[in-house]
Amino acid sequence: MTAARLLGLICAVIAIQVVIAVIWAIWQRRRAASDLDGSRVEGRAAVAVPTAWPGWRPFRISTRDFEDESRTQCSLVLEPVDGLPLLPFRPGQFLTFSIPNPAAGEAPLLRCYSLSDRPRPDHYRITVKRSPAPATRPDVPPGIGSTWFHDSTRIDDIVQVRAPAGQFVIDENSDVPAVFIAGGIGITPMLSMILWCIDAQPGRALHLYYGLRDTAEYAFRATLEALALHHPNFHLTTVFSGPWPMTPADAQSSPPAFIDVDLLRRTLPAGRHRFHICGPAAMMEALVPALTDWGVSAADIHFEAFGPASVRSPLAAPLRRIAAPLPIRFRASGRTIDWTGDDANLLDLAERSGIFIEAGCRAGSCGSCETRLLSGTVDYPKTPDFAVSTGHCLLCVATPATALELDA
Repeated sequence: MTAARLLGLICAVIAIQVVIAVIWAIWQRRRAASDLDGSRVEGRAAVAVPTAWPGWRPFRISTRDFEDESRTQCSLVLEPVDGLPLLPFRPGQFLTFSIPNPAAGEAPLLRCYSLSDRPRPDHYRITVKRSPAPATRPDVPPGIGSTWFHDSTRIDDIVQVRAPAGQFVIDENSDVPAVFIAGGIGITPMLSMILWCIDAQPGRALHLYYGLRDTAEYAFRATLEALALHHPNFHLTTVFSGPWPMTPADAQSSPPAFIDVDLLRRTLPAGRHRFHICGPAAMMEALVPALTDWGVSAADIHFEAFGPASVRSPLAAPLRRIAAPLPIRFRASGRTIDWTGDDANLLDLAERSGIFIEAGCRAGSCGSCETRLLSGTVDYPKTPDFAVSTGHCLLCVATPATALELDA
């Protein structure tokens, strides 16, 4: 072999190696970009990528759309001001927002709203239902957070957002048929889970039971009915509770009803299911024990309540009884209340006693109820996700270990 031919062969080998290296680099870059897209990650759950950023991050409101005929449920699409990709969140999680306090000179308020879409790399979506003043409590004002989002925000406004959080999520690594039971605005985390499942687990059986008063409050109707039409593994059941008669469109529906175990028995196929329930406290208090009585295991029941009080699952460990009451001093309210062990946490104790305390997620994730601990110590039956400041406690998940004095 001549020197020229040898040199040519060496150059050819080098060129082939360069081409292979370029192809490999392009493939790796596309794979990394795919990992940032919350739609799917090959061979593993999308949630393996960390999602959190520290503190607050500014987002721009890019769209505002009402999801129901009554125009009480508004979806807002949020894009990160910094333009960086959003890593996947766990379907079912929520965002925490800092919103203006209507009381002049007071610190901003924290409010939590569930994500209502599957993970996407360029935006989040939340859906906020307007919360009017209770008809039976004229002294209670309308919901501050929902009123602000509905009446005061506009497209291109900037909002401050904490990273997705929360433990009410879909089991991404399971293919057990999933049952979603939603009451009213409880549809938001369910829709996030459903859209993720349809994209990432198209073969998984999904059953949605959606409880509403009437069709005027039927949020995401077009989306849900299209999913039921085009995805054979997604099954939709809507249940209307009245008052009766309702709108003309409801006249073709069955009489007023509620979602209960009898309905589930009649419509679900035999076999194991994983239940996800989100709605008002009354729904939780009726359904969760009934599912247990039906024989559903604790591991297959997951729920999140909304409303003025948290709901204790009958599947949880018994409340810890104490030998003698512990005095809990709420300094700002000027009241001392005995802790007897009959409440699940300090937030429940305060609310049951008529003491108002800001609260958001009620699960130890958002920090809304963080309160200065003036004296005494608390226990956390479950470690909170939120990093509690020194000298403070999270009332929604804390129980007293000793007598306490709280700055509340």
